Amino acid sequence: MQHTVALPAVSVRLPDHYVWGTELKIPRENRHMAQTPALFISHGSPMLAFEDGPARRFLLDLAPRLPEPRAILVVSAHYEAEHPTITTGAAPGTIHDFHGFPQALYRLSYPAPGAPEIAARIEALLAAKGYEVSGDPERGFDHGAWVPLILLNPHADIPVVQLSISPRHDAAWHYRLGEALRPLREEGVMIIGSGSITHNLRDLTRTEPGAPPAPWASAFTEWVHDKVEARALDELLHYRDRAPNAVHAHPTDEHFLPFFVALGASPVGEKAERLHHSFTYGALGMDVYAFGEAA
Repeated sequence: MQHTVALPAVSVRLPDHYVWGTELKIPRENRHMAQTPALFISHGSPMLAFEDGPARRFLLDLAPRLPEPRAILVVSAHYEAEHPTITTGAAPGTIHDFHGFPQALYRLSYPAPGAPEIAARIEALLAAKGYEVSGDPERGFDHGAWVPLILLNPHADIPVVQLSISPRHDAAWHYRLGEALRPLREEGVMIIGSGSITHNLRDLTRTEPGAPPAPWASAFTEWVHDKVEARALDELLHYRDRAPNAVHAHPTDEHFLPFFVALGASPVGEKAERLHHSFTYGALGMDVYAFGEAA
């Protein structure tokens, strides 16, 4: 079955995603009970919502490879705060936190419910580890959350909570944040870090989405891939000093910090896999990682 979101000059075809976990070898009635993987998703440009490309097609087809979560926690590069802050509203709105895009994009909304009880659980987990935590009952979903989710779960029928990053803290701090969140995965909550494997907008000089990747971007993404496969945690946590072209790939690291939350939510011995690898506009890496089992 296909669903069509009709917009001026745009038609977004979305598959029926009431098929979570169909590629997993577990009975349908048990899919809610399976431990969820932690994901890192490169969300790219807001145009990912309706601009065709390898990453968009991948996200549209991802749900069957994952157990169906009872809730989703998104740690987005576009939600920054001094200390961990959680969306606590029951009905968050959609934030169009970008400028200069086609009007059709501003008409998209993602009406998923919030999950105050999950937010309270997150607050308790973080407080137990000594974090000062705040709740925000008014904040909606920024595009780092709703753009990938509108492809992964277009029916918006799974509750969503967002947790902020803190750019004044480093990768290790965000890794420890992810460690504190690990119990959520056993409780059916999928943790998604949403950012970008590379994020140097000053280098987006190539106007075509399918332009070949810049050498510096390829070198950085392959270094990350190699270190994830080796579970070279110390190397990853010190990526700014050790990865090739690290500062070029991330002049500021807010778009990479969600990666470390997802990484921290996974024990060191757990399976880690790059599920998708592509580029858009020559410099934006669109890699997706799963920490834990995915089909």
